[in-house]
Amino acid sequence: MTPLPHSSFTLTVEAGPGTAHFTLTGELDYDTCDQLLQRTDAFLTAHPELRDLRLDCTELRFCDSMGISTLLMIHRKTTEQNIRLHLDSPPPFLERILNTTGIRQLFSPAQTSEQAERTSSSQRTSLHTPRLGPARTPDSSV
Repeated sequence: MTPLPHSSFTLTVEAGPGTAHFTLTGELDYDTCDQLLQRTDAFLTAHPELRDLRLDCTELRFCDSMGISTLLMIHRKTTEQNIRLHLDSPPPFLERILNTTGIRQLFSPAQTSEQAERTSSSQRTSLHTPRLGPARTPDSSV
């Protein structure tokens, strides 16, 4: 019997002051999840000043139960170190899995790449957000 080739998975890491951006490409599954977990562990150990870890899932094509388990292990580790974990641009299949399993709320709100750019752009041009007044309710005495 011929063994099947391992699925492809690539992890690209970019770091800045207090933040890191991991780009996940390919298939996060039983054969590849150790790569993500080991690289994340090493990065967290080497960067104790980290405050935000962003996992860009735009190019993720597949994620099985081991991939989900790995995301939960990373969540546990980042929570212990007071690091916010963000899942950015999750593909629809991943969003469905997270919502169906009830774990979506464990990760900071997702941003699409366009939303991230708008947020970054607005932070550069605006120093504050105007306060909104109290919400008005329609008069129900009709």
